[in-house]
Amino acid sequence: MKLPALETLRDIVRTAAHAELLPRFADVIRHVKHDGSMVTEADVAMQQRLKSDLARHWPEYDFLGEEMAGHEHEQLTGTTGKTLWCVDPLDGTSNFATGIPYFAVSLALLVDGRQELALVYDPVRDECFMARRGEGAWLNDIVLGAHEPIPPDAIRRCIAGVDFKRLAPLLAARLGAQPPYGSQRNFGASSLEWCWLADGRFHLYLHGGQKLWDYAGGSLILAEAGGHACTLEGEAVFSYGLAPRSVVAAATPALFSEWKAWIDRNRTPAQT
Repeated sequence: MKLPALETLRDIVRTAAHAELLPRFADVIRHVKHDGSMVTEADVAMQQRLKSDLARHWPEYDFLGEEMAGHEHEQLTGTTGKTLWCVDPLDGTSNFATGIPYFAVSLALLVDGRQELALVYDPVRDECFMARRGEGAWLNDIVLGAHEPIPPDAIRRCIAGVDFKRLAPLLAARLGAQPPYGSQRNFGASSLEWCWLADGRFHLYLHGGQKLWDYAGGSLILAEAGGHACTLEGEAVFSYGLAPRSVVAAATPALFSEWKAWIDRNRTPAQT
């Protein structure tokens, strides 16, 4: 099948974000959803705008958005064989609502339960990360993936993106007491963190549980940029379903091997 042009997709998302998100930045009423996460009128407006704009160009594709009802999520992911957009209209809602300039729009095209296209757009910096399966990844018009060679002890100088609150207490404590990396960050927008990892802005990544719309776009971008990821249990991160998935990732395969080995040694009690 002929897939949508990434350039067309970029224009749609960029136009929508500048119309629906930036005018509301740091100036919205917040509500708490049943799962404890935050939602604003900007999330809803952006989702409605994207659903309409994407349907106008590709009416044959289904649409799955984070702010849809749970039964709609279950219906759309209950069987493969669909072609659908998987969208987080505003990833980093808490940042957005409180004026922290770190949020993004995340979108992936899933065909028969597999990622084929991905786009993550940061409207504050006007940075658009894109990927097409088997063809590479880009930041605006720059190819991603040209990382410097990694020396053997590089992990000690790495910046790691670590979301502590979803990790098991033992692993979180060991990371806090004896981290293998040089410095740690947690920015609060999963899709954009995947992309910053793909661009080498940080080098390691660990997250205890992401939803499908959190990782569907970013994980393809990282993979096409030459990075590597799996769950804490060593499985592929992408799964065509709603269950949260843990993430262990790195910008290069060599860093990934060292990072995953350290995590495996430290996520269970020492044998006596």
